[in-house]
Amino acid sequence: MGNFRRVPVGIVGASGYGGVQLVRLLMDHPEVEVVYLGGESSAGKPFGELYPHLAHAVNLPVEEVDPEIIGDRTEVVFLSLPNGLACEMAPKLLEKGCLVLDLSADYRFTDLTTYTNWYNKQRTDSATAATAVYGLPELYRSRIAEAQLIGCPGCYPTASLLALSPLLKQGLIIPETAIVDAKSGTSGGGRQGKINLLLAEADNSLGAYGVTRHRHTPEIEQICSDLAGHEVMIQFTPHLIPMVRGILATVYATLRDPGLVRDDLITIFRAFYRNSPWVRICESGEYPQTKWACGSNMCYIGLEVDPRTGRVIVMSAIDNLIKGQAGQAIQCMNIMMGWDETLGLPKLGFYP
Repeated sequence: MGNFRRVPVGIVGASGYGGVQLVRLLMDHPEVEVVYLGGESSAGKPFGELYPHLAHAVNLPVEEVDPEIIGDRTEVVFLSLPNGLACEMAPKLLEKGCLVLDLSADYRFTDLTTYTNWYNKQRTDSATAATAVYGLPELYRSRIAEAQLIGCPGCYPTASLLALSPLLKQGLIIPETAIVDAKSGTSGGGRQGKINLLLAEADNSLGAYGVTRHRHTPEIEQICSDLAGHEVMIQFTPHLIPMVRGILATVYATLRDPGLVRDDLITIFRAFYRNSPWVRICESGEYPQTKWACGSNMCYIGLEVDPRTGRVIVMSAIDNLIKGQAGQAIQCMNIMMGWDETLGLPKLGFYP
């Protein structure tokens, strides 16, 4: 016991919603110590000034972002930054020997041309990007365990891919028929002030956005293509719903075998996720709600088959800030460090 040492961890972008979730969860993690909080606009301020409800527990300032200092003081670094910034910092941190978990889109793509086309940023770090592993543990656990750089999935792709993966991997659907209809709470838009996220704009309203051009589309398609073994295009439409946190993704697809029934698919999904502690397949006739997952790292999946149309309907519910962001990144860190992947993560949600 006398030799016990906590692993020093840093969080860059600690003042955003993803960052504060990381702070909250890592403060209670038994194997790590948060030693660095970084940010640009909030540099020099005590973290407790930004989030007064945490002032009694977090006695750290927000510091300027300096990869040299971060690399010297930490062994694991979470980058919770806007798209296009992590790719400028990660190579330096990797050279210092840090394990890096990027919560932005910068290291989610195997083909940087796709990234450039959708995110409008030219990249010079192709060698670094080639070493990144997509951080969805339910699919790539063994690769994550060997990686130094993780591109953590977006919140919409997490919910969508957990619903789609067994169907594609087992060849149960015609991939081109897949439609993802997803709805997210307003925290998915981040902490920066935006008109469409004002209470007066978002409350008592429901609307689609990013139709046919949402940036998570190519991310979903990349993993679906990997699972199917050929290029797949997915119809993805996100919606903003007037709640703070949570995503419900409803997936529709045509079954190859119209004779499959709901209980067949429940059996297949449970077998597929038998070693995935954060995925729960609902009972027959039970459909998940976002409130079930609120505050936890769980993903709840419900299934139905419509024999009239020959389609399967899969419903996937997560907390966009936990399993869809900070919690999943910590899950990946646990795997990278050889720890139990449930360590330090909330199993039960807030209810009601």
